[in-house]
Amino acid sequence: MKMLDNHVHLVGNLAAQPTIIQLANGVKMARFAVATKTYVKDDDGKINSSSQWHRIIAKGRFATIMEEFAEKGSRIAIEGKLCSRFFKTKDGQSRYSTEIEAHDLVFLGQNPLAQTA
Repeated sequence: MKMLDNHVHLVGNLAAQPTIIQLANGVKMARFAVATKTYVKDDDGKINSSSQWHRIIAKGRFATIMEEFAEKGSRIAIEGKLCSRFFKTKDGQSRYSTEIEAHDLVFLGQNPLAQTA
């Protein structure tokens, strides 16, 4: 039985090309951002939108898939878990970061609202 205590399902658009690095153990890791939008109708009937940006990490074969097929603006579905970490910057300041560690991903095609050049 699979436990779903920390489960994220996210559908959005790639904000930029992923950054691919190779870890010391030889495994590839991709870091990228996914943007999602929320639409809300105000009291006057006007529809307003707000964007959220989500940091994603993908390792192994999913990093390779991102490296080969990811394009800015592409629709993508991500399943994974939330991961939080603390770290110190080079100047000694403490920082906190929350990311989604992808366990599965699927490209859904181009964003139909994206402008083509």
